[in-house]
Amino acid sequence: MIGIIGAMDVEVEHLKNELTDRETVTVSGIEFARGFLFGKEAVIAKCGIGKVFAAICAEAMILHFNVDCIINTGVAGTLTNKLTVGDTAISSAVVQHDMDTSALGDPVGMVSGIDKIYFDADPELVLKAEKAIKLAGINYVCGVIASGDRFIGDSESKKRIVENFNAVACEMEGGAIGHAAYINDVP
Repeated sequence: MIGIIGAMDVEVEHLKNELTDRETVTVSGIEFARGFLFGKEAVIAKCGIGKVFAAICAEAMILHFNVDCIINTGVAGTLTNKLTVGDTAISSAVVQHDMDTSALGDPVGMVSGIDKIYFDADPELVLKAEKAIKLAGINYVCGVIASGDRFIGDSESKKRIVENFNAVACEMEGGAIGHAAYINDVP
C-alpha cells in the first residue's frame, strides 16, 4: 500500500482522479481516498498546509491504512540555481529548518528526544523516483528538502537554510512527514 500526501488539492487531486475502485474515509478530519493507482494499491490525502497537519495526516495514514511507504508530493521553493519553475526536487533527506533548541546547546534543526536532524529518504524509493523523472525528461536535483511553518521568500532566510542544512528546496510539510514516518519505521 503506497501512501501519498500533498498539502493542497492542486497537489493531489489529479492523482485521486486516477484511482480506480475509489473509496473515501475520513480520519482525524482528513479525507483519505483509497483505491488502485496504475494497478498499485494506494491511499492519497490532502493534509493541509504546515507541519502539524502533515504529521497528523502521516500518523493517521500509517496507523489506519498500514501503508508500506509514504510519498510527499507538492510545490516547493528552490534553494539552488539548478532548479527553476516546473523542475523537480527529490529528497535524499528532510529536515525541519525551524526546529531550534540551540539555546540548550543542541544543533539547529535537531529534534530532541530522538536526537536527529535529518530524516533520510528510503534509497530504493529515491532511485525509483529518479528513474521515473529521467524517463519523463524532467530536470531534477536530489538533495535535502527543508520544511518549516513559515513561507520562505527572502534571500537572508534562504541563505541561512542552505548554510545550515545544504538544502536544495524548501516547503512546509516534508520534515514532519519524514519525522512521523521515521518514528513508525515506515519508508
